[in-house]
Amino acid sequence: MKRNLPSRYADALISRSKLIIVLLLVLTAIVGAGAVVGTSEDGEIGRAGIDSEEQAALEEIESTYETDDAVVTQIVVKDADGDVLTRESLLQSLRLQQEIRETESINTTLQAESGLLGLENIVATTAYVETQTAENGTHDTAASRNGQPPAPTLDQQIEVLESRSDEEVEALLARVLDPGSTAPDRDPTPFLPSDYEPGATSADARLTLVFQSDESGGASETPQEAYDAQVAIASLVDERFDDAFVFGQGIIDEASSQAIGDSFLIITPVALALLLAVLSIAYRDVVDVLISMFGIGVVMVWLQGIQGWLGVPSSSILIAVPFLLIGLSIDYSLHVVMRYREARTEDLGTDTESDAQRNPTTAMWAGIAGIVVSLAAAAFTTGIGFFSNYVSPLASIQDFALLSAAGIVAMFVVFAALVPAVKLEVERLLSRLGRDRQKSAFGVSSGPIRRVLSGTATLSRRIPIAVLVVSLLVASVGAYGATSLDTEFNQADFLPEDAPGWMESLPEPFAPAEYNVRENLEYLSDNFRQRGQGSDAQILIRGNVTTPAVLTATDDTSQYTSQNGTIAMQSDGTPTVESPATVLRSVASENETVAAAIDARDVDGDGLPDEDIAQVYDLVYDVAPDRASTVLYQTENGSYATAKLTVGVETDAAAQSIASDVRQVATGIEADAPVTAVATGGPIITAVAQSALFETLVEGFAVTLGVILTFLLGLYWWRYRAPGLAVVVLIPVLLALAWLLGTMALLDIPFNSETVVITSLAIGLGVDYSIHLCERFVDERERRESLDESLVAAVTGTGGALLGSAATTAAGFGVLALALSPPLHRFGLVTGLSIIFAFVSCVTVLPSLLVVRERYVR
Repeated sequence: MKRNLPSRYADALISRSKLIIVLLLVLTAIVGAGAVVGTSEDGEIGRAGIDSEEQAALEEIESTYETDDAVVTQIVVKDADGDVLTRESLLQSLRLQQEIRETESINTTLQAESGLLGLENIVATTAYVETQTAENGTHDTAASRNGQPPAPTLDQQIEVLESRSDEEVEALLARVLDPGSTAPDRDPTPFLPSDYEPGATSADARLTLVFQSDESGGASETPQEAYDAQVAIASLVDERFDDAFVFGQGIIDEASSQAIGDSFLIITPVALALLLAVLSIAYRDVVDVLISMFGIGVVMVWLQGIQGWLGVPSSSILIAVPFLLIGLSIDYSLHVVMRYREARTEDLGTDTESDAQRNPTTAMWAGIAGIVVSLAAAAFTTGIGFFSNYVSPLASIQDFALLSAAGIVAMFVVFAALVPAVKLEVERLLSRLGRDRQKSAFGVSSGPIRRVLSGTATLSRRIPIAVLVVSLLVASVGAYGATSLDTEFNQADFLPEDAPGWMESLPEPFAPAEYNVRENLEYLSDNFRQRGQGSDAQILIRGNVTTPAVLTATDDTSQYTSQNGTIAMQSDGTPTVESPATVLRSVASENETVAAAIDARDVDGDGLPDEDIAQVYDLVYDVAPDRASTVLYQTENGSYATAKLTVGVETDAAAQSIASDVRQVATGIEADAPVTAVATGGPIITAVAQSALFETLVEGFAVTLGVILTFLLGLYWWRYRAPGLAVVVLIPVLLALAWLLGTMALLDIPFNSETVVITSLAIGLGVDYSIHLCERFVDERERRESLDESLVAAVTGTGGALLGSAATTAAGFGVLALALSPPLHRFGLVTGLSIIFAFVSCVTVLPSLLVVRERYVR
């Protein structure tokens, strides 16, 4: 019965082909309705919900501390060969701020009190205070800070700066930027480059900060209005300045979306042209190309419908699923069509006469009976390969696993039932019309493709050991190279890059936009202390935080060496850290009562209290509660439960490197004070999530191989009483995977949670290819006496279909390497390489293994 199941399936398909077409088209309509009836809103890549000490600490900080939820936009004005501290340049920025305030869509997102702040505001406010002081006859700058006179409006700032000459503004700048000056309300140096010389009145760049808030959604929702406002601000900046840029999450999102759009605008016609060209070469027949495209279209309808019915939200990672299914659909279509063609042109072991074999009905029966088990086994193993990613803690990758696995099931139904039935009915119709449809299969007829494929078969038969040794040596080199793969997750790697020169010369609408977002991030990281999302981390200190040791340990964190250099530094060379010690010093510099209280309790003269720490904290809470609550948590009974450090970090650094440096600071604090310190915050959580995700996916990778091996052991025992074939089928897949990892190391492609998902395709396609060729070889070996003939027939017959499949799939995926979006670029490159390696390994290593096995068995 086990050997008759494929024949019985073929009988059912042939005898009820019209009914199958009708039923599956009705089912397609029902499933496809999910695209309209179901829900499939836009989703995000998201953050993995992983329980960890760091996550718990972050949640505790968010629930007990005053946190600043402002969205920060950074405006950088630069002039590499000039000076951005001139009177005219400062006035330009003030007028830009005025325009921002007058634009309603932007103004509604600005924070009421401190929506805009830059060096231009400090200089203009100082000029205004000096003018008011001269008119009122007082020199009390402290009084001016307390509201006498009140802070000037933007109009007043512009007016007072316009009234000064260039020389007067330069003199004013000298007073504001004098390191010994106490006149400015704010330190001006954070708005100047890190290489700025203190006291200089010229600089080649300066920074303006825009603080936004967005109440349109909940705390966990994207502040889209603020992000849209960032894009609008960028347009105003481009109109007013020759060399300036705006940076923020909204700018990143806009550039990423536009890069994906530009990429597909360029890639789509190239992919379609390549696809049609390769299909035309492989099929050499318009009818078969149309039938294949029809099958692919039905699979896409099923995919959209399944996504709608399951309510799977759209995200950027799901862009890969249609490409995946198109590539596999072409593979299945080629196998079905080429097996049918072989049945019409040569003996496939039927008991009918030669003329009857050329009948479409008999040919389809022989073709589908010979291929359906391979299709089912390949669908199962490929589906398992992708569904294994469902163990990921990241919702978007779970959606990817679910949707790709469901799509593979749909693809099997379409190409194992609907497409053969449609192909049979079309061939019957054309046969009745007198059309001769006896076309040879790709790679079977004489020609260069057959010579190459038969040559690999001959090579594998004559020197199989040599082929295996060379393959193992290359795989060993690849495995060694894989040990040096970068496994860190760097957000900067996801930012779009500027297009190559040849793309920029394309005519509209194909010419891509300019993408400077990665370059701008690097400039910000090199020259300024960054703000906004991912620009800082936190350290939560638990225990007795009112001991002098805690203040001492958190006062100078530079003593805890930063291995990776990811902690942001201030202009004086010290780390950018806000801690209880820095807040005490800052408040004491402005309040005499606090300064006196600290001085009375300072035994060692370091400017910090050495006794009665809790009383000093109480005093600071009374004087500056907003600032104290950012570094200390005071319970309802007045005691202090925890303390917090905020550490500025480089946003373009890898999350794991940031986590390592911040944890080192936490470890140093624990060593110097009797407390526990936990490093947390956005970059730390990202590092924890990515590490856990990577480990989970690698474990899933191993489980997938185990499941596939178990399935193949059972399959080959059931069909041939030869479970050893399962190992033979998997070895070429593992070798191809080693080749792929080595190439990734050579091309400096990271092996992280993104690419480990992609490399699962290497297993899926590799097993798919190997099953088809192994099944064909066993079938041919039973019918032919000669090993050489069996090997050549299998490699040229099934190998030709595999070559056509590999060429179309690699072309379809490979064009993504042209994408301006780095994730799509890596996806196309890695996937294309995995397909090529899977095919090469299948037609060289697998035949050699089959020969060695046969000699050993016989």
